[in-house]
Amino acid sequence: MRGRTSGTDDRQAADTATPDYAQLAAFRHELRRFLHFSEAEAKRAGIQPRQYHLLLALKAAEPRRPHIQALADELVVLHHTAVELVDRLEAKRLVRRRRDRRDPRRVLVELTPAGERVVTALAAKHLDEIRASRALASALETLARGSARPSRDDPKP
Repeated sequence: MRGRTSGTDDRQAADTATPDYAQLAAFRHELRRFLHFSEAEAKRAGIQPRQYHLLLALKAAEPRRPHIQALADELVVLHHTAVELVDRLEAKRLVRRRRDRRDPRRVLVELTPAGERVVTALAAKHLDEIRASRALASALETLARGSARPSRDDPKP
């Protein structure tokens, strides 16, 4: 019984924080559906989904040029994975590396004009998809504010 004062405290916390499983499932479904769309669009554009994520991170960082470790942190990947992603995008001429003038040990990454075109086109498709299907936003909004669905215990109108 480490750290517990009584079983009553646990039951009270569970009663007030009962998750809406249907809303959680709906949100996860919509999130996965959107990610499936995103993966397919990236592949149609000739890149991998993580490569699109890296291009998007670069575009979002503008006018700054992030260094490899900052990109790794943004993508939640290891440093060597970010290096590999940059290598592959550089081979496709979508990004380029530059040495940091202030710290030559650091390598900065920037979009090329071709990379700019790819990320702009993909971002537009993603925004169109989000706007066309409000289910993901709706599911997230419902979870954030609490379930809008009446429970079995709520009186019927």
